[in-house]
Amino acid sequence: MGKKLKILVINPGNMSTHIALFENDNLIREEKVEHSKEELSRFSYRAVDQIDFRSNVINVVLNKWNITDLSAVIGRGGLFKPLESGTYAVNDKMVEDIEKGNMSGEHMSNIGALLAMAVANKFGVPSYIADPVSVDEFEPLARVSGIPQIPRDALQHTLNIKSVIRRYSSETAKKLEELNLIVAHLGSGISICPIKKGRIVDANNAIQEGPFSPQRSGGLPVNHLIDLCFSGKYTQPEIKKLVTGKGGLTAYLGTGNLKEIVASIEKENDTISKFYLEAMAYQIAKEIGAMATVIKGDVEAIILTGNAAYVKLLVDGIKERVKFIAPVFVFAGADEMRALAENALRVLTGKESAKIY
Repeated sequence: MGKKLKILVINPGNMSTHIALFENDNLIREEKVEHSKEELSRFSYRAVDQIDFRSNVINVVLNKWNITDLSAVIGRGGLFKPLESGTYAVNDKMVEDIEKGNMSGEHMSNIGALLAMAVANKFGVPSYIADPVSVDEFEPLARVSGIPQIPRDALQHTLNIKSVIRRYSSETAKKLEELNLIVAHLGSGISICPIKKGRIVDANNAIQEGPFSPQRSGGLPVNHLIDLCFSGKYTQPEIKKLVTGKGGLTAYLGTGNLKEIVASIEKENDTISKFYLEAMAYQIAKEIGAMATVIKGDVEAIILTGNAAYVKLLVDGIKERVKFIAPVFVFAGADEMRALAENALRVLTGKESAKIY
């Protein structure tokens, strides 16, 4: 690759703004600016209210880095309406949907496109987003829930899942459209996806279905949940927090920090923590088995990825239950910054075309 292409990556999180500069596929500089609760307390729940604040943070970093030229800027994609997988140029329609709240939900990543566009306009270069969580490649059968008023929605950790599929494709010298896999993204939320000919044709909704995770309840017995909702003990926001922020390992053990949990097991022989970590592995393995049926058992490999895939106790517990299905590969971690940069690079080098939102 002759020309040096400079790609700025912007990933706004709930409590941080992560910025990285790549030259082609090489990371040159990176900074993650943490934000205190006090700093953020003056803003409403809407991510768009923080655009000026986050833009100022980014500009301070760029001035410190003495950035004088860029080839493109890419931001993390948010909770858009269902989209095809790919890299999207930021356009007026996308900006309008974000600003008007015409999204599938509220999340700080919703403003990734706006932050990228603001920087890109200063440098006169294109701005993009890529593979947001709302990528929808579901087959019709996957959308049926059991109640017509509640269709199943596609919501998974698309960016990392697509990244590890490409990595597996590269390492095995096989075409993406030939791959049948199961990918399990293991983090604070969990996405388990059957990959059919390179497409995510089903997935547990990472917020409300599937295995419990360090912070989320996963799927629950419906009648018991209904009783809890109408018990008078909880408001609607409290119930939502219970299942999406205070559920899973956090509910059972008081913490979702896997390093703390593993240390307690290994150093203090904490049998309670070990039991619930094993229960999480059990549920993950069960979901992998279920997703294998989606592609009728034609599974070339199972890939475990995400930051929780660094936890050997968890990985071993999953492997022993699913290794009969297919070989298990571990691609631990979730390098969102590199994944975003690689998406932009494929467009800049003509390997892919940017999609129109």
